[in-house]
Amino acid sequence: MSARRRVVVTGMGMITPVGRDLPSTWDALMRGRSGVGPIQRFDARSYPVTFAAEVDRPNSADPAEFKLDLARVAVKEALAGSGPLPYDPTRIGVCVGSEAARPPLEAIARQLRHNTVATLAEMRRGAPDAPSRVVAELVGAQGPVSTVSTACTSSSQAVGEGALRVRRGEVDAMIVGGVDVLVDPVMVVGFALLGALSTRNDDPLRASRPFDRSRDGFVLGEGAGFLVLEEAEAALARGATPLVELSGFGCSCNAYRITDSPPDGRGAALAMIDALRDAGLRPEDIGYINAHGTSTPMNDASEARGIHTCFGSHRPAVSSTKSMMGHLVAACGAVEAIVTALAIREGRLPPTINLEQPDPDCDLDHVANTARDAQVRHAMTNAFGFGGSNGTLLLSRWEA
Repeated sequence: MSARRRVVVTGMGMITPVGRDLPSTWDALMRGRSGVGPIQRFDARSYPVTFAAEVDRPNSADPAEFKLDLARVAVKEALAGSGPLPYDPTRIGVCVGSEAARPPLEAIARQLRHNTVATLAEMRRGAPDAPSRVVAELVGAQGPVSTVSTACTSSSQAVGEGALRVRRGEVDAMIVGGVDVLVDPVMVVGFALLGALSTRNDDPLRASRPFDRSRDGFVLGEGAGFLVLEEAEAALARGATPLVELSGFGCSCNAYRITDSPPDGRGAALAMIDALRDAGLRPEDIGYINAHGTSTPMNDASEARGIHTCFGSHRPAVSSTKSMMGHLVAACGAVEAIVTALAIREGRLPPTINLEQPDPDCDLDHVANTARDAQVRHAMTNAFGFGGSNGTLLLSRWEA
């Protein structure tokens, strides 16, 4: 029986509310700097929630085109790191986690007033698969190109599905990741009506507080993160430097409720256990978990119980970078996978800021408020989505 093909990350790129690229984002996370503030995109003073974690853009920018621009920025940085991919274009694939781009309300009103409809090109630009097509064109990928749209788990599953294609030998390289632009009136009102958003309008910087006793909801964010995945031997043969190994992927479904996580955390536990099994590792091998950690009372407690179910008496370090970047929804899995890869490479774990009184229902080894030095060989990153989808990626230090 032939040895399993190993999948390595050779390039990474991102743009987030705390940084325009990978180095600036990492520096901000290490400093514990929050990207949350009053909404700049539109006048939100009369809204139930008036703050978010935004990426700077002109107020006049079309949301669909801005979303594609974010994807381009992150992909170009990832490709600059990996170097040119010398493979047959039919052996290069793309998989992107993405939701549909939402047109601004004024554009909808203008169409209604003038009895006009969007052109086919405009409609396609806002479709969930638009980023996948743009990335394929940018890279020249002629292999399998697909989109995953499973809410908050979208890009985690996109990265995992891409890794499986490389492992099975279907492709030599995959460009994988996610992008989302959520800060608009419809999303702010919609999530607020669900009771999912923090309402700390008087203190935005302290609003996202995963695992804290006083947490009251998540903070909407936006951004993009992309990784270049390659088969290890092919990457080494072309002179590329493996940054980390993508050693395991697990996914599951809660089969519970659309917006609620099961109190016992069973879906989260199943995804983590599946990732460990896929990587051939034991719970005690894991040194760090970049948690989904949204800062909602229900989600954080459910994830903590899932961690206890999976790890038993072992207590890996845990932090949630959503405390600084907000919730990037379809992009969060890929962005947080990159953060986890950097934690392994740099020997430093990013903190959960605003964690002042840990909730007893979230009894974990928290990396609270300041970064922690730690040499980690294997680490996990979790993503759990509305609708009950769960995804866990397991990353390992590259060892030839």
